[in-house]
Amino acid sequence: MTHASPDILCIGSVLWDVIGRSASHMRVGSDLPGRISRLPGGVALNIAMTLRRFGMTPALLTTIGKDDEGRELLRACERMGLLTEYVYLSEDLPTDRYMAVEGANGLIAAIADAHSLEAAGEKILTALEDGRLGSAQAPYRGPVALDGNLKTELLEMIAGSPLFAEADLRVAPASPGKAERLAPFLNHGRGTLYVNLEEAGYLCQSTFRESAEAAEALIKRGAARALVTDGGRSASESDGRSTITQTPPEVLVTRVTGAGDTFMAAHIVAEARGEARESALTTALRAAATYVSGETPL
Repeated sequence: MTHASPDILCIGSVLWDVIGRSASHMRVGSDLPGRISRLPGGVALNIAMTLRRFGMTPALLTTIGKDDEGRELLRACERMGLLTEYVYLSEDLPTDRYMAVEGANGLIAAIADAHSLEAAGEKILTALEDGRLGSAQAPYRGPVALDGNLKTELLEMIAGSPLFAEADLRVAPASPGKAERLAPFLNHGRGTLYVNLEEAGYLCQSTFRESAEAAEALIKRGAARALVTDGGRSASESDGRSTITQTPPEVLVTRVTGAGDTFMAAHIVAEARGEARESALTTALRAAATYVSGETPL
């Protein structure tokens, strides 16, 4: 097992992605030829893999079952250069899975089975309080990428916890249906939120026409900082003082799952190497566009 020092923590879902893709347009009830793949995935892992490709050394804080799928997943993470020594290994919880169907017209349907992550709860944070990564008296001071697959109670705890008082929190929902779980970060005014237009609508209990409007609404609701994407149309970042908006590069979309995670990871890396706001947003949009076109952003 790797024992290097992490320069970012990725907290949340690490699971198997089972993705079915068809080159044709699909609708409910479609039965078409395509390809089915099983790959390591989950919001936290997708972000970690991208961070690693950009040269960072992420550590995973999650739960993985001690079943065959879990052992295989753990080995896959280690081969990618991700630090797994802080993962909570469960004797009785199965390794989580995500299943999606995508067509040429985008995501058709998806089911996230992250019940084990939810059941493990705050056990995944043990290394942040037992001194290995930090403690309440000497909290972890680096960047943290956090995904919204965690239970609402745990996200509420993290938003106000002294364990994260010095951390640079970067937060993303797992899906539009789970976006409201991020409300504690609005209430506590902590962290940078990465959401799409639909997720911003859920968080603000409203409907937005474009990303700048949504980003500014999140700030008004209490967010310390917000980045809102709107597919190929626009992306905006607001920090309460000003809002910047850019248009993503035009590309042929060949995949959708993981694009938001790639955007978030690329933005974190850009800022870590000192890029200014405009440049960091451009870098993130280019990386996400490269990803959805089927290439690997580097």
